[in-house]
Amino acid sequence: MRTRVGRIALVAVLAAGLTSGLAAAGTLDRAGSAWVGTWEAAPASGVDNTPNGYPNYSIRNVVHTSVGGSEARIRLSNRYGTSPVTFGHVTVGVQARVGTADAAALATVKFHGATSTTVPAGADIVSDAVPLKVPSNSNLLVTTFVPTPSGPVTYHPLAMQTSFFTRNGDHTADTWGTAFTETTTVWHYVTGVDVLGPAKGTVVTLGDSITDGYGSTPDANHRWPNYLAERLGQRYGVSDAGISANRLLLDGGAGGEAAVKRLDEDVLSRTNVHSMIVLLGVNDIQQDPHQLDPTKIEGALQDIATRAKAKGIRTIASTILPFKGWGVWTPQLETVRAAVNQWIRTSHVYDAVVDFDQVVRDPADPQRMLPAYDCGDHLHPGDAGYQAMATAIDLNSL
Repeated sequence: MRTRVGRIALVAVLAAGLTSGLAAAGTLDRAGSAWVGTWEAAPASGVDNTPNGYPNYSIRNVVHTSVGGSEARIRLSNRYGTSPVTFGHVTVGVQARVGTADAAALATVKFHGATSTTVPAGADIVSDAVPLKVPSNSNLLVTTFVPTPSGPVTYHPLAMQTSFFTRNGDHTADTWGTAFTETTTVWHYVTGVDVLGPAKGTVVTLGDSITDGYGSTPDANHRWPNYLAERLGQRYGVSDAGISANRLLLDGGAGGEAAVKRLDEDVLSRTNVHSMIVLLGVNDIQQDPHQLDPTKIEGALQDIATRAKAKGIRTIASTILPFKGWGVWTPQLETVRAAVNQWIRTSHVYDAVVDFDQVVRDPADPQRMLPAYDCGDHLHPGDAGYQAMATAIDLNSL
C-alpha cells in the first residue's frame, strides 16, 4: 500500500443522505446519554498511485477510544476520491489482542439499514447506530471491505499506529487476525467514531504533527490528546484533528488543506463539539514558503476562533513551541514565532490560552525545547513532552 500523497481533490457538495457531520448537535438519548466523538483522524489526501482504489482489500484499522459508550457510529470518507467508492461490508469490534477482535464484541456496521453503501467522490458518510459496548481508553478494530475499483483512497498519513490489511477478499467478520498478513501505518477511509454514553461533549484538538503525535512511541497512544483524554476520564470525548505538516494558511499536499479551509469538516461539523484547542502556526513559519508576517498567522487564528464561537464552541489557543536546533531555524523565524505567541497571550481572542511554549522550553535557552521533552529533532516533543503538555491544560478551561 503506497502512502505517499496523491492529488488534492476539491470537497464536493455532499449528496442527500450523506454527511460530514451527522447529528453534529449532540442530542440526549437513551436515558440521558449523549452522542460524542471518541476518536477522529482528519483525512489529509488521497493515496498516490491508487487509481483503482483497493478493490478486494479488507483493511483492519486500529483506532483508540477516549470515552466509552453503549452504541457506536462510524464515519467513512471519500473526501479525496475522484469516483464513488462502495463499501461492501464494514465491521467494528473491540480488540482482544493485536489485530484480533473479541468474538463477543464484533458487529456489522449498517448504513440506512443496509450492509453495503456507496459514497460519492468528495463525500463522507456516518453509519447507523451499532449496539456495541465500547470501552474507554481502548482499541477498536474498524474493518472495511471494498469489492470493486474506485479511485484515490482517502487516508490519514501519520497514524503512529499499526493497522492491518489483506488483498484477498472480505475478511471483515473475521475475529482472528490471521488473514491480515500485511501492515500499514496510516488510516484508510475511517475518519471518526462516535459513541453514545455519559460524556458531556467533545473536545477537538486542531493542529499539525505535534498534535498528530509525531515523535511519540508508535502503538502506545502517547500523543498529547491521548494524555488529555486520560485526565478527562468520561467527562469529554477527545477527537484528534491533527495532520502532520498542516499549515494555517496554505495547503500542503500530504499535510492536508489549510486549517482555515478544513475547519468546517474536521471541527465544526463533528459530533457535539464542546470545545476546541488550537495548536498551529509553526509550519507556516518554518516551512517553505516561510510566512514572515505574524499578522497573517494571527488573522488566521482569529478567523478560526470567530467561526468556532459562532457555533457555540469554547476556544482555547496554544502558544507555538520553540524549535531552535531544527534545520531551518533562524533568528528571523524566531522573531515571527515570538510575535505570534505574544498576540496569543494578550489578544483575548480565544476564551483561554494554554502556554505550551512555556511548558516545554529550556529555561537555559528559551528558544529551544528542553532536552528531556525533545524527541531528538528539536521540533517535536517525545512522550515526556506530550505528557507535560497535557498536564498543563486547565481542565476547567475546557
